[in-house]
Amino acid sequence: MIERIPFRYFVPVALLLLVVACWVVEPLRWTLWILVPFTLLAVWDFFQPHHTLRRNYPLLGRIRWLMEDLRPFAQAYIVEDDLEGRPFSHQARALVYARAKGDLDKHPMGTELDVYSDEYEWVGHSIAPSRNTPEEWRVTVGEGTCDKPYSSSLLNISAMSFGSLSARAIEALNAGAKLGNFAHNTGEGSISRYHRSPGGDLIWELGSGYFGARREDGRFDADQFRENAASDQVKMIELKLSQGAKPGHGGVLPGAKVTPEIAEARGVPVGEDVLSPAAHPEFDTPIEMLEFVTRLRELSGGKPTGIKLCVGLPHEIFAIGKAMLETGLHPDFITVDGAEGGTGAAPLELSNSVGMPLREGQIFVRNMLVGIGMRDKVKIATSGKIHSGAQMAKSFALGADWCNAARPFMFALGCVQSMNCHKGTCPTGVATQEEWRQRGLVVEDKAPRVARFQSQTLFSLREIVIAMGLDSPWEMKPLDMRERINGARSDAFDKIYYFAEEGVLLHKPQTTPLARHWAAARANSFRRDG
Repeated sequence: MIERIPFRYFVPVALLLLVVACWVVEPLRWTLWILVPFTLLAVWDFFQPHHTLRRNYPLLGRIRWLMEDLRPFAQAYIVEDDLEGRPFSHQARALVYARAKGDLDKHPMGTELDVYSDEYEWVGHSIAPSRNTPEEWRVTVGEGTCDKPYSSSLLNISAMSFGSLSARAIEALNAGAKLGNFAHNTGEGSISRYHRSPGGDLIWELGSGYFGARREDGRFDADQFRENAASDQVKMIELKLSQGAKPGHGGVLPGAKVTPEIAEARGVPVGEDVLSPAAHPEFDTPIEMLEFVTRLRELSGGKPTGIKLCVGLPHEIFAIGKAMLETGLHPDFITVDGAEGGTGAAPLELSNSVGMPLREGQIFVRNMLVGIGMRDKVKIATSGKIHSGAQMAKSFALGADWCNAARPFMFALGCVQSMNCHKGTCPTGVATQEEWRQRGLVVEDKAPRVARFQSQTLFSLREIVIAMGLDSPWEMKPLDMRERINGARSDAFDKIYYFAEEGVLLHKPQTTPLARHWAAARANSFRRDG
């Protein structure tokens, strides 16, 4: 009992004695302004029944919560070295910050990576660098299929909804897209007034909740979709099947978070819970999905329309391919989202254990399109921790037509990776709806940073293309990329991963490693055959 007395009784008793002493000694009475609140807090902790640590260690137990709150900052700024931070290292964030601000983005004294470990991979440079590389490339999406094809930048803002991001963050991102002549994906939260006001190009993402084109029962509203898609600002339509952070997972937006502005953007009642189902109500099969994509293209007036997914079961990718062959219908693009992606809140089990990383997912999608002879009709976009020209080059080597980035653009806005996105307490005003937190994010200052980061990243990609002796990033091939197998061996990507030859799935699929996925795929079902 004597041993336990200091632990449970010492702090409240000591504080009470100090309060009495300071009241008696008149020159010390001013300290009561400090001591009384702490004493009341200690007494409250002593008697409250909910937290064992605070009940046994009044006041002192609160240090744990303080340290929990400060842990991400201490870890990022004191504990971690330049390469250790997750999900983005300090070095990666520093690169984005420097480019966004227009600061020096060079690095002294060579790489800090261990070039003989599996963290090192590289592109091959040429003895004869290119002399006539264009200043800029753009890719035309929907040519030959759409009445209004879109000339896209090679780096666009990936899907982040208003509601997950603040009003000022959305406005700054779109204003930056306007300045830099690139596109801003709305996320599945639809088109808000903050997307519209700056006038930047938009890719309208339509998820299973059909926000912005939704009937009262949650089903798709064609008339509402047609009206919103008719905007000149909307350049492409993206049907979201799944996303990297939480593939195959729906969600409920609690009514408390459905503010008038969010309700206006999403077309839902203010203050009521809103369901985003895991599966789309408008289709059940690959064929029906392609028919829905075609319908969206027609309703939009002929704008490029594609799908976005995080690859999960490979046979489903090939089922889409078989449906394309059977119907003659196809999306204008496929956005491959890696499981390493994600800006908002998601169940930890899904973030850590569900979904295919970008590289493998991209290769499966590329192999499906090449294998059925449709690669020339369908563009591939990629997203998943793409923050630099080198990351873009790796995606292009694997067959991408353009890239998207989400979190790096958040860094360009000032995000410090405090890991509070899901709490609404973002200290930089990026991922919060609290007005006083948003006050620090000045749109007029951040929009040019967004544009600068995008421009400088494309400039770094161009420097890599020149160093490789190529005229465009689309000339990059898997054989130009090398990856470490162990400390003594490395090999080209095309020797490590399988890359299908043109039309191979049409003529001799049994000769490929894709045979079992192809055999299991059905155009009329996402379920595995056999």
